[in-house]
Amino acid sequence: MATNRRSAPGYRCTECGWTAVKWVGRCGECQAWGTVVEAGVSAAGPATKATAPTHAATPIPDVSAESSTRRPTGVGEFDRVLGGGLVPGAVILLAGEPGVGKSTLLLDVAARAARSGDRVLYVTGEESAGQVRLRAERIGALERGVLLAAETDLGAVLSHIDSAEPHLMMVDSIQTLASAEIEGTAGGVGQVREVAQSLIQAAKTRGIPTVLVGHVTKDGSVAGPRLVEHLVDVVCQFEGEQHSALRLLRAIKNRFGSVDEVGCFQLVDDGIESVSDPSGLFLSHDGAHVPGTCATITLDGKRPLPSEIQALVAPSALSNPRRATSGIDGARVSMILAVLHRRAGLAVAADDVYVSTIGGARVTEPAADVALALALASARLDRPVREGLAAVGEVALSGAIRPVSALSQRVAEAGRLGFRDIVVPASAKNVKAPTGVRLHPVQTLAEAVHVALPAEDRAAAPF
Repeated sequence: MATNRRSAPGYRCTECGWTAVKWVGRCGECQAWGTVVEAGVSAAGPATKATAPTHAATPIPDVSAESSTRRPTGVGEFDRVLGGGLVPGAVILLAGEPGVGKSTLLLDVAARAARSGDRVLYVTGEESAGQVRLRAERIGALERGVLLAAETDLGAVLSHIDSAEPHLMMVDSIQTLASAEIEGTAGGVGQVREVAQSLIQAAKTRGIPTVLVGHVTKDGSVAGPRLVEHLVDVVCQFEGEQHSALRLLRAIKNRFGSVDEVGCFQLVDDGIESVSDPSGLFLSHDGAHVPGTCATITLDGKRPLPSEIQALVAPSALSNPRRATSGIDGARVSMILAVLHRRAGLAVAADDVYVSTIGGARVTEPAADVALALALASARLDRPVREGLAAVGEVALSGAIRPVSALSQRVAEAGRLGFRDIVVPASAKNVKAPTGVRLHPVQTLAEAVHVALPAEDRAAAPF
């Protein structure tokens, strides 16, 4: 006797696809609020029946690895983040704020691929073809192998893929495309999902590496349904301050490599350049050895990056002294000031304090605590730290210097950059100093300040 299948009311998250039997205000998977809506779910078991497979199951040693061979893009920092290059059929989501340089980077990658003999399909929905042409002319990316299509209709884009048969495809951006078969405007949840699925299917079936440009929300996360992040192979975040030429590329998700790498770029008049050695961006080279500065080595993923912290301490005319920071957490500065006051006897409570980093760098990890404390102490005492000194270590509330991760890697990078003296935690053992570099193990913050000051200035310290 045949039974009628009935559709029971259910609820589904429009962001990640999570389902629930009753309505809830917050998704249990992606934790988004207000995204769970009513949807019909089957109550009579699965509806999909078994069909003949298109390809027989293959023992994993017999699977060819040639289909996953990486092709370098020619942009070293981009390849670093991707894990070595583009994999055939891989779909990459590149997200970033407007004006950060996403389109400029992709045009550069497209031109390099065209010079090597590849056909590149560049789909633009954000700008007109003339605007893209002007940018390509400015950065030297006018190559006949780059096929430009100004389209916002998904069907037209799929037709371009069939006719051009590209070796590489770029879509700028996914939120501007729309399908005539789906209700809603471009950028909506349903449209973005349909566009992403169609382009991913085209990339996978033809083996075309594809880069999709995505918008970001006010809090910096990728805009649109979270389902897109689950569908693509790589999710990259392009970051940069509005008033700084520095740009950082990070991989949030990478099915083909590590997510611990970071790529450094610099915006220039004629485009964007990879920065393999970013020390020139994060360290001052004006030759002045002044109070209130100290260098450190931070880790961004697996990559050691130098950072210089500058501090200014001045008498305040206000009842509540000012505390201003740029590139470093204000709460961390307040904590270090309290430790300096209580544990090192350095009176700073009645002073205005200003702290900044060089080159728009953002210092967030505790390994920069000692350098921050030395910069503040140097500014307060009006005595520069010894020349060629860097500091690495975390400061505890007791004033003790705590160990940090990857200290050997940080010390090696500091030695490569020319630092001759490095303040490190006393608990760090088995760390070998590079040739010409002296390590200064310290146990307390007061000891670190004493070591950092030149011998002739140590009498100025209150301890």
